This record gives sequence, C-alpha cells and structure tokens, in this order.
Amino acid sequence: MTNTPDAASFRGAVDLSALANRSATQADSGEPSQQGLSGLIHDGTDQNFSRFIELSNTVPVIVDLWAEWCGPCKQLSPALERAVNDYGGRLVLVKVDVDANPQLAQAFQAQSIPAVVAIIGGRPAPLFVGAIPEQQVREVFEQVLQVAAQNGVTGTVEADADAETSEPVPEPLPPHHQEAYDAIERGDYDGAIAEYRLAIAQNPGDDLAVAGLAQASLLKRLAAVDAGAVRAAAAAAPRDVDAALAVADLDLSGGHVEDAFTRLLDLFATADPETRERIRTRLVDYFEIVGVTDARVVRARGRLASLLY
Repeated sequence: MTNTPDAASFRGAVDLSALANRSATQADSGEPSQQGLSGLIHDGTDQNFSRFIELSNTVPVIVDLWAEWCGPCKQLSPALERAVNDYGGRLVLVKVDVDANPQLAQAFQAQSIPAVVAIIGGRPAPLFVGAIPEQQVREVFEQVLQVAAQNGVTGTVEADADAETSEPVPEPLPPHHQEAYDAIERGDYDGAIAEYRLAIAQNPGDDLAVAGLAQASLLKRLAAVDAGAVRAAAAAAPRDVDAALAVADLDLSGGHVEDAFTRLLDLFATADPETRERIRTRLVDYFEIVGVTDARVVRARGRLASLLY
C-alpha cells in the first residue's frame, strides 16, 4: 500500500527528534557529522543515523527498513537501489536492518517490513509498506522530489562513495546458490527451489541452502496470495489449518514473526497428528528463515518441544 506524499504529510508522522538530537552531541564531542558524506547508498544504524537526518536538509533521504530473513525485502531492495542510482545524486538511500537497530525500528514504528520512509528537511513520512513493482517505486520517488522542491530541498550528493562508505566486494556464491538467487530475482521461485534442492543433495550440511529453500518456498506461496482474502478466511475459521498456515506466511513476511509463531503453536497444541506434522514442518521452515539463533526462534522452538514431549 502506498501513500502519496505531500508537504503536510511530513509533519509529525514519525518522531525522530531523539535521533536528530545526537547531531548536537556528535558536534560537541568532535565526532564526524554528515559533512563530506558521499555515495548514494548507505547502511543506517542507531549510532550514525543523525548524519542522514542532517543530510536530508540537502537531499531527500529514502529509508529502507528491512531484515535479513524477510523475503519481500530482498525483492524490494534491488529496485530501490537501481532507482536511487538512476537519479544521479538527487536522492540518497539508507538501509536499516530493523533487527540490528531496535531504536530506529521503534522510531519509525516498523511494525511490518519492508517499509519505506522519506526524510526531507528532517521531517519523515511513510511512503509504502511491502514489495511493490520498480515502476511504482520510481513514481513514488518522483512525488518525493516534488515535495522536496516545495520545501527547498534541491541539492545533490556525489555519486561515488569514499573509502569509508564503500562496501567490500562480496565473496562469490556457490554455483547452485547463485543460480537460485538469480532465479528469485527473476521471480522464478520454482527454479530457485530446484537449485537449492540440488545444493542440499550435494551437501546435506549446507545450512544456507536449507534456509534458502525455506525462503524460496515462502516466496512461491506468497506470489499469488490475496492478503485480504487470506486474513478473512483465517478470521472466519480460526481452526482451519490451511487458513492458519496461509496467514502465518503473511505475518512472517510482514515482520510479525512472533504472531506467526504463536498462531501456529496455538493450533498445534490441539491438532491431530497429521495436522501437527504439517504445522511442525512449516515452523521448522520459519526457524530457518528467521535464523536459528534468533531469540524469538529459541523461545518458539522451546514451546514446540514442550508440546511435542
């Protein structure tokens, strides 16, 4: 769902005053500010975000709220990066991992991800939630630039990042992983599933392939989902396992991890053996997607074990 931004929408949508106040603290302590900040794509953290609030007085800042386990985030992020690069310095993209930066997640009220917010002149406003087509991303960015011009924010930044902001070149992926990643980029989830299965067949201990298979399977299930219909079906029949599994997929993909776990574990508690196995299998997939060391996974796994034994 998208919001068409206008000048009024940049008042009071999100309170970033606490983060912005760090600018003064940094200046007093001699820490670096946004001066000399170059490059179009950056990682935002709880510690450095005041730099980008300052930068928004010069150029609109687009904030991408994401998480490593979020499949739709991986669909949206490349589209955001391409679009920002094409504007040649008129926009800056700041990527915020909500799991690693809880203060920013709270400040932006990130209850569902991916979520995209604009900051213009220090004033933030939500743009849209969920993965949308790249053409629609560009239409939203055009609206942001119009609002920026109305607010006198018409500067640019250098397109080439300096040594401090440039990202290291990643190690190449194993062949089947790369094929799977490319397939996901094309929206070919069946192809990605097949590649991850080949990787697992060659190396059953390939944990990344196991997690990738779970994620590709989730993306395939979500590809043709009508979210409204799914949620209505689950509300009408709360004990229906198909409806519960479908809405749990939506919860997980939208960042409501604990809601997805709780929904399925509550159903598991009173289910028959066949239904229990379906729920257990789905939960195991979710654990791989979110990450087996995540505190929410540890808690859910413990409850599942207590229900099993």
